[in-house]
Amino acid sequence: MDLTFVDAILTKHNRDTRSLLAIMQDIQEEVRYLPKEAVQHLSKELSIPLSRIYAMATFYNSFHLEPRGKYTCTVCMGTACHVAGAPRLVEQLERDLKIDSGKTTPDLMFSIEEVNCVGACALAPLLIVNGEYNSNMTSDAVSRKIKKLKKEEGGA
Repeated sequence: MDLTFVDAILTKHNRDTRSLLAIMQDIQEEVRYLPKEAVQHLSKELSIPLSRIYAMATFYNSFHLEPRGKYTCTVCMGTACHVAGAPRLVEQLERDLKIDSGKTTPDLMFSIEEVNCVGACALAPLLIVNGEYNSNMTSDAVSRKIKKLKKEEGGA
């Protein structure tokens, strides 16, 4: 793996160990997860134990240690969304993408994740795709959204 992007991020943060969290966020923003090679490089370059970096990466659930899809489909599972049908949205995503929640498609195009609450109860049930809120979703609307994204990517 070419790690020049990690060196650029380290330079941006002046190789300051106090910026570790921001550095990790920038790495993930670049490649959608924290690759093992990048974490090892970070440990070496900043003289920080791997265990400290992995402790941070596993403490904050916004970090991912496995490759993520280009499109992250997040379903809010808070009480309002759950009652309004969020579990059906997850089931539809799993059917349409042929993966389980918490997983990524083999082509690295889609990931499905569930979150406890995003504080947008009036929009229930809610599907968030790469930060874009899709409110009052139904199973059919989820399928249309996935088909549209696949079409934009040139797929079926």
